[in-house]
Amino acid sequence: MSAKNFLLALWQAASDAGLQPSRLPLGLRTPLAWLQSLLLLGARLLLAKAFFWSGLTKLRDWDSTLALFQDEYQVPFLPPELAAYAGTAGELVLPVLLALGLGGRFAAAGLSVVNLMAVLSLAEIAPAALIQHQFWGALAVLLLVWGPGRLSVDAHWPAALTRSA
Repeated sequence: MSAKNFLLALWQAASDAGLQPSRLPLGLRTPLAWLQSLLLLGARLLLAKAFFWSGLTKLRDWDSTLALFQDEYQVPFLPPELAAYAGTAGELVLPVLLALGLGGRFAAAGLSVVNLMAVLSLAEIAPAALIQHQFWGALAVLLLVWGPGRLSVDAHWPAALTRSA
């Protein structure tokens, strides 16, 4: 095999983003598919943890949360109290769905919106906080594109429904 053909085959294998990396040698397909699922699980749990803890923090001191939404956060199109309830609900419900991989793409899309609103609603955001939000946004997009993986309720739910029917 020439160097050009080898590089072309390597590029084709690396650019196959599906759950079944069909261009890889047969012996690598299953281990890499499971590695991908483990990495997707890690991304789900990391993203879920960040948002769930934020939601718990808001619940612990609801008066401060309402004051922040009144004075600091300028959420577009929503009154401050409704924004506080919606944001907190999103930060508590969506991470649980994401961690389980139940409606994984829906949960990732919802957390993307929560993340975007958090960035847009602050007049000033520290550079380190912006980098953190960009990282979370990248994880959410990754989960939107590839889904929650094999280690999720989504991966097994349809199979369980068809077996019982």
